[in-house]
Amino acid sequence: MLGHNIKRILPGASATGCEAPLGASAFMQGSAKLKTNVYVDGFNLYYGAVKGTDLKWLDIGKLCQLLLPGHDIQSIRYFTALVTPRPPDMGQPQRQRIYIRALETVPNLSIHYGSFLSRRKRRPLVNPPSVGPRTVEVFDTEEKGSDVNLATYLLRDGFKGEYEVAVVVSNDSDLIHPIEIVRNKLNLKVGLLNSHPTPSVRLKPVATFYKRIRGGVLAASQFPNPLFDAQGRITKPLGW
Repeated sequence: MLGHNIKRILPGASATGCEAPLGASAFMQGSAKLKTNVYVDGFNLYYGAVKGTDLKWLDIGKLCQLLLPGHDIQSIRYFTALVTPRPPDMGQPQRQRIYIRALETVPNLSIHYGSFLSRRKRRPLVNPPSVGPRTVEVFDTEEKGSDVNLATYLLRDGFKGEYEVAVVVSNDSDLIHPIEIVRNKLNLKVGLLNSHPTPSVRLKPVATFYKRIRGGVLAASQFPNPLFDAQGRITKPLGW
């Protein structure tokens, strides 16, 4: 399992650029590793950590190993939705497919899909002209299902006893209540890995422990380029 090759990183170590979690010592002591499932909000991670950087070729399995020493990672569930081509970036779906194929090489990682709703809407202009249209037609795109799917599996797996610790990779405060149920009703631990510069002031306090995902650990968690699966060679998209 992934956890058998986890590197031990002491709290506060700078090698990965991550900060020590609240209550980290409880997870670092002793030789027994905690049975852990990881739940990744894919778009939340993308927009909080790698958009606009050259770190998009992110190996989430390695990221979990570096950030969660002392944990025996049983399962990584990655929640996303397939994007559709849209001007000006018509190549986004192809790059996403390549990245998903790379993720599928990570042991114990499964991918769970929501959906995108895209439609034209008319929105008011912030500074409308004195003469002429006061609204503009835009593409309104909304990702649906990822947060609900994540919450569902977090609860399902907890009730089935599939983990001792759940780790949620998100900064979405909509996950407060599912996390509270896991902690208060199931008496299980829930950690947060957050890629955003400012953590949700509502979400952070409900977690058992918290770590911010910093640039150092992201840089140390990149897939090789190229890598290979049963179908052959996988090459990092240009610009990544």
